[in-house]
Amino acid sequence: MTTPPSRRERNRAATVEEIKQTARALLVKDGVAGLSLRAIAREMGMVPAALYRYFASLEALMEALTGDLYDDTRAHLEQARDAVASDDPGDRLIAVCRAFRRWALDHPAEFGIMFGRPLPLDGSRYLDPEHFEDPVHQAGDRFATVFSALFAEIWFRSPFPVPDEISPSLRDQLQAYVDRMPVPVPVGAAQVALSCWIRLYGMIALEAYGHLHFALTDPEPMFEVELASGLHRLGVTTR
Repeated sequence: MTTPPSRRERNRAATVEEIKQTARALLVKDGVAGLSLRAIAREMGMVPAALYRYFASLEALMEALTGDLYDDTRAHLEQARDAVASDDPGDRLIAVCRAFRRWALDHPAEFGIMFGRPLPLDGSRYLDPEHFEDPVHQAGDRFATVFSALFAEIWFRSPFPVPDEISPSLRDQLQAYVDRMPVPVPVGAAQVALSCWIRLYGMIALEAYGHLHFALTDPEPMFEVELASGLHRLGVTTR
């Protein structure tokens, strides 16, 4: 039998949640520049030193918040996926892609924290097996699985064309990536999936950060063109 949390543990968990929600509210209101442990403590009526009992640093707090945001976004995408009556995984993937764009545009500050912050240039931390156990990494994996599960379902239902040749340096990296997938697919299929993700993320990020205004007053039609072009590689037709 699992021992229920003590009153002290419940109070601590409630305070941790309040700290993260306060940080998110300040992030939305003032951006990253206005986010500090001092500002969070002021909003909560605490002294800054008290926050260190819950988070060792602002970076630790931001990592915990990022994990929550991945889970929040995943839940939003799953809701959009499950609202599709069709049993065609392509139709559900289209709904997920559109829902991801909508979430990003409605939550630009949170999107920036999840996808806009620089990561280590060599990526070593994120390929370290020990890092796979980090709560943030696991939350990111749960988010990614919404896309990868649908992609795998599309592949196994109707395999699409994949590259005939892949350079050894890219193949080795893709193979390591495939080996970590819950449902392995051919390396060529993984390359196509990654290419589609780069295209989707790039279009959404450009719009979310306002970098398409030089040409487009309404980027949605262009998004739909790029979405259709990318998904065409998977044999999926948008409508």
